[in-house]
Amino acid sequence: MNLTRREVKGRYSQSFFGVAWAIAQPLATMAVFTIVFSRVAKMPSGGVPYPIFAYAALVPWFFFSNSVASGTLSLITYRNIVTKTYFPREIVPLAQVCSRFIDFFAAAALYAALMAYYRIPLGPWALMTLVFFALLVLFTVGFTFATSALNVFYRDVNPVVQIALQLWLYLTPVAYPIVAISPRFRPLFVLNPLSAIVEGFRSSLVFGRAPEWPLVGVSAAITIALFTAAFVTFKRMDKYFADVI
Repeated sequence: MNLTRREVKGRYSQSFFGVAWAIAQPLATMAVFTIVFSRVAKMPSGGVPYPIFAYAALVPWFFFSNSVASGTLSLITYRNIVTKTYFPREIVPLAQVCSRFIDFFAAAALYAALMAYYRIPLGPWALMTLVFFALLVLFTVGFTFATSALNVFYRDVNPVVQIALQLWLYLTPVAYPIVAISPRFRPLFVLNPLSAIVEGFRSSLVFGRAPEWPLVGVSAAITIALFTAAFVTFKRMDKYFADVI
């Protein structure tokens, strides 16, 4: 909790707009996607306004992206306490993920305002967002454990992660619906756990319907397997962190 509090204070303490920056990032991306994908490319949005269609997926996406981007560097950033004090080292990347909760809920508050503006009511399936949020956090934590541990030994990991995140955005159905993907390439998108997560947020909140359960099942299985493997690997590697850093 102390590390999380330190991260939040360090990010917003000397910022004029403060937490508003957490809203600006998905909001600006939504505006660009609306112009490029909706107005120019005429991408279908399932009969709902495209801004709310895109924003529903951008909120979980930026939570994942920002958490991984900062979490990958976390053990290097906190090298002073990692090398001098023994404590469960997984606390360091975990604090990075927890510090992004404020960003997520701030962006979600704007989403609620957009729902009210477009007069889109919440249905009973909206409760499923809790499940998809849990999957999102679990996948994000597992992925951050893996990248932060590897980055201690191979500093090339961080730039590779930064590039991968930029490409990953377009390989996840954020700006477009998953039904628009050719059946030939759909299996590749099914293996992306974020596909089910962003589509789940969208189907539960925007369309008020059940998600694609097979897609959710594959995502949950991959997420649990990744988290377990990443945590076990992290714990096996953490005894070498102090020496290598």
